[in-house]
Amino acid sequence: MIIEPRTRGFICTTAHPDGCAANVKTQIEYVKNSGQLNGPKKVLVIGASTGFGLASRISSAHACQASTIGVFFEKPPSEGRTASAGWYNTAAFEKEAHKAGLYAKSINGDAFSHEIKEKTLALIQADLGKIDLLVYSLASPVRTHPDTGVRYKSTLKPIGNSYTNKTVDFHTGEVKEITIAPSTGDDIEHTITVMGGEDWQMWVNALLKADLLSENFKTVAYSYIGPKLTEPVYRKGTIGMAKDHLEKTAFAISDTLEKINGKAYISVNKALVTQSSSAIPVIPLYISLLYKTMKAKGTHEGCIEQIYRLYKERLFEDEVPTDPQGRIRIDDWEMHADIQEKVVELWEQATTETLPNIGDLEGYRNDFFNLFGFDVTGVDYLKDSNEIVAIPGLKE
Repeated sequence: MIIEPRTRGFICTTAHPDGCAANVKTQIEYVKNSGQLNGPKKVLVIGASTGFGLASRISSAHACQASTIGVFFEKPPSEGRTASAGWYNTAAFEKEAHKAGLYAKSINGDAFSHEIKEKTLALIQADLGKIDLLVYSLASPVRTHPDTGVRYKSTLKPIGNSYTNKTVDFHTGEVKEITIAPSTGDDIEHTITVMGGEDWQMWVNALLKADLLSENFKTVAYSYIGPKLTEPVYRKGTIGMAKDHLEKTAFAISDTLEKINGKAYISVNKALVTQSSSAIPVIPLYISLLYKTMKAKGTHEGCIEQIYRLYKERLFEDEVPTDPQGRIRIDDWEMHADIQEKVVELWEQATTETLPNIGDLEGYRNDFFNLFGFDVTGVDYLKDSNEIVAIPGLKE
């Protein structure tokens, strides 16, 4: 079938298998060309199919020659209907991993559930014995609590007062003002339940109890802080409260890992176009201006460059460099004073008319469609593609 992008707001409802495969191969080639690293050998990635999670799996496998298990919740293909992008990404990753002689298996299902945890633990026990790295990169907007069965939904709202600022519709390029009403009722509690650290801790506890963690085990979860510009709707909003909880959880997890000399870390990453970030008002305009500024400085990174640098320079050092709050700051290039000052200057100038010149909206759009396998260089989108693609190592 000929597969075209169909968008609804900040998501694409179709995905292109050949485009997703090309994206994955490009990331693998980047890692291979950047050099081998002394890193983990047996890795579990929760949220392994897109964005930072996928980049972590690629870096683990192709930079460190690690065996990897990926857990994710993706839609499989059916006749005449494409799979979700993460399905095609994983199929391509596993194909390349197996070609390179690397162990790679996957589990598709709700990572919040006890069932998927038990299934994953059984696979680790059978195939790997113990793991030395757990990457927690889950970015779901909803969570059904495994103990109570209650379904929680996260929100993206400021706390206390309404927030008004500029945003851009990245499909049309229109810069307009948006007002976001403040959180009410249980918004904060629900967002923390979905996006905080409870599930991360549950994974570590289950692995530890089953004796599946090696000596000197490490685990890392990904967070974001961002600039003053986005603070009211992000870091000081409902999602920021969840990130605070996630970051505090790292200390609690480290305490539970003392007997195996293990450690939990938070890596604060750079603002990038992901399925999650596209949903946050104001962020697309900020990223457009940030991309323009960082590309001009030669410091722009995508997911794979970020995670490779995290692996190479931070996470596996004898002394892991952290900020005063104990966080790894791989967002350091984004948050550099000259970058932020320039973005603030451009923000004041940003209008529908000026943005094509002062921002990189085209880069934003391209990255957005790339997430779903579209607008990828070298892919013939006029050619018939087979939407039915299997994941070679999928554990049924």
